[in-house]
Amino acid sequence: MSKKIIGIDLGGTTVKFAILTEEGEIQQKWSIETDISEEGTKIVPSIIDSINKHMNMYGMTSEDFVGIGMGSPGTVDAINGTVIGAYNLNWKTLQPLREQIEAGTHIPFFIDNDANVAALGEAWRGAGESDPNVVFLTLGTGVGGGIIVGEKLVHGSIGAAGEVGHITVEPDGYQCTCGKTGCLETVASATGVVHLARDLSDVFAGESKLKYIIDDGQLITAKDVFDLAKEKDPLAVMVVDKVAYYLGLASSHLANILNPSTIVLGGGVSKAGEILTETIQPYFEKYTFPTIRKSTKIRLAILGNDAGVIGASSLVRASVAE
Repeated sequence: MSKKIIGIDLGGTTVKFAILTEEGEIQQKWSIETDISEEGTKIVPSIIDSINKHMNMYGMTSEDFVGIGMGSPGTVDAINGTVIGAYNLNWKTLQPLREQIEAGTHIPFFIDNDANVAALGEAWRGAGESDPNVVFLTLGTGVGGGIIVGEKLVHGSIGAAGEVGHITVEPDGYQCTCGKTGCLETVASATGVVHLARDLSDVFAGESKLKYIIDDGQLITAKDVFDLAKEKDPLAVMVVDKVAYYLGLASSHLANILNPSTIVLGGGVSKAGEILTETIQPYFEKYTFPTIRKSTKIRLAILGNDAGVIGASSLVRASVAE
């Protein structure tokens, strides 16, 4: 029997697990709640317990596995297998994950940042179609990303490469949580879309259901804005066009520098669907170098919640191949 890989997607609410083949095909999936109490000290023991429980359940031992791969929030040291500053996990101090998980499972362990891992998943088995050069943008509560060049993640000198959410797209724009102004995250995240909608509503004078909802004091979400844009609501169309302008501009910078085959859009905002890519495309073409314009595609992510565990498994695959 060929050996398997365990992929783990560690999140603030749930920990997702999968047993995969070395080709990235998921054979078993399960999840547990993330218990962040007591400064997150219960997280790693619960991961170890869950792995060992499921190995027993499936009649497997550590010898049946090539390794364990994990995507984690926070600042990840992939070389030393540690995480620090994952505040949504209540991890304020350095967490020696590799040391703990290898001791508890007797399986080699590999780790990287969760956005990087999702990028690997989409590049390998998703919208990137196994191309060696892919950029991934995750549009959620914030904007994150991962850059893959020559089949390898770009980490940078201190591991901070791929912070695409902090590309400046509006120098005098909104204040970002990072301390800068005008970051892509302030206008293309779920909260950024709502912020734009409220500001544009103040100067919009026509008939609009979105404007009525905002003026009435009702709460709106990014999904509401995109749904109304699909119904041709004029204010919603204006907001989506503005978001697409910023995403097209940022994507053009990434494409002009990196020349990827594909820029993949994932995360909650990307669930808006083709209205997003279709509105981005003209701006992307406007700001890209001609040869880049013809060779780089913008696509929606297709793996959904499986991107994390698939990408995590590819960490093992890549490490074994080295």
